[in-house]
Amino acid sequence: MWLAIISFRWTVTNMALATWFSLLLVCLMGAMFPGASLAVVLRQTLNNSPLHGVVTSISHALGVGVYALLSVLGLGLLLHQSPVLMKFLSYGGALYLLWLGIQGLLAKPNGSTGHAELQTKQTASLADAARDGFMIALLNPKIGLYFLALFSQFIHTGMGVDAKAIFVLTIIFVDGLWYVLVSLVLSQGPVLAWLKRNQLWVERALGIVLIAIALRIFLT
Repeated sequence: MWLAIISFRWTVTNMALATWFSLLLVCLMGAMFPGASLAVVLRQTLNNSPLHGVVTSISHALGVGVYALLSVLGLGLLLHQSPVLMKFLSYGGALYLLWLGIQGLLAKPNGSTGHAELQTKQTASLADAARDGFMIALLNPKIGLYFLALFSQFIHTGMGVDAKAIFVLTIIFVDGLWYVLVSLVLSQGPVLAWLKRNQLWVERALGIVLIAIALRIFLT
């Protein structure tokens, strides 16, 4: 374990600590930008459990990590230079968002308890949560282009495999940590109480957001 820590410190020092902190900051800003990913994590946390939100967050980070790895390997250029592949991934992601959004928009109140709660339904499996998080990341080719831009700023031809691994792992860690924290914060105290009181309307609002994002993808 100590050897791993020493190796990590040596690698980060080699790639310049300032460069690594810059990468950390850029990744954090990218993760914090609100969008479909945040809506899906919130939806899983609210409709199922904090654990579902955490699983969605981790799987989303792994999906983001796929694009980071492709960028490091130089395969991100293929995505940039292939409009057909870009369209295929974009439309696939839009259809997936549209499906999730329609589910939220059609949410119905529980007749026995009033309009504030959704109809009782079987909790989705953790596998469903993992699928949603991973697919939302993987079917978003803009993430690939984002990391392609990062690649040109932080990765150079002389960089070793260990430094490139730190690049990819940093991206996965930052993305996963941010959304896990969001899941945990939203599942505590007054925040959760407010969300539960307004669960039906929150679900419908998230549905509208997801549908709007999907339509924007189709129209651009």
